[in-house]
Amino acid sequence: MTTERPEPPSVGGEREMLRSFLDFHRATLSMKAEGLDDDELRRRSMPPSTLSLLGLVRHMCEVERTWFRMVINGERLPLVWSPTMDYQSAYDATGATRAEAFAAWEAEVEHSRRIEREAASLDVTGVNRRSGEEVSLRLVMLHMMHEYARHNGHADFLREGIDGTVGA
Repeated sequence: MTTERPEPPSVGGEREMLRSFLDFHRATLSMKAEGLDDDELRRRSMPPSTLSLLGLVRHMCEVERTWFRMVINGERLPLVWSPTMDYQSAYDATGATRAEAFAAWEAEVEHSRRIEREAASLDVTGVNRRSGEEVSLRLVMLHMMHEYARHNGHADFLREGIDGTVGA
C-alpha cells in the first residue's frame, strides 16, 4: 500500500486550506507506517514508554472521534479503546494489529471528513465535554493540524529507530 499524500494548494479559501493541510498531515502519519509489520509498528520508542507508531495511529483515531463526532457533532460515544475515557489507553498497542488500528482510524477520519463537509461553515460550534467550553469547527481543524504535526514529529523518530527511514 502506498499512501498518496495530497499537496495543499498555495492559494485557496480558508476552508479548502484547512481541509487540505489536515489531509496532508493525516497522509503523513499513514506514510510513516508504510512497509512495516505489526511487530515493527508496535515497537516502543523508549521503554517504559508505550509510544509506538501503532499507538500513535490508535491515539489519533481517538482524537478524530473526540473532536469531530463528540464535540462538533454532539454524539455521546465511548472512546474506541477505553470505556473509561482514558486517552492514554490507545497508546498501549500491545497485541494490536495494523489491520485493526488502521481500520478504526480510517473510519473515524471518514466520519470527520463527513462532519466537516456537512457543516454549514467553520463557525459551527460544539461543546468540549471536558472543559464545557464552546468551540468552533475552525478551532477543531486547527487543533487537529497541530495534533497531527506534533505526533508526526514523534513518528519521524519512531520510524528512524525501526529501520533508519527518514523524511516523509
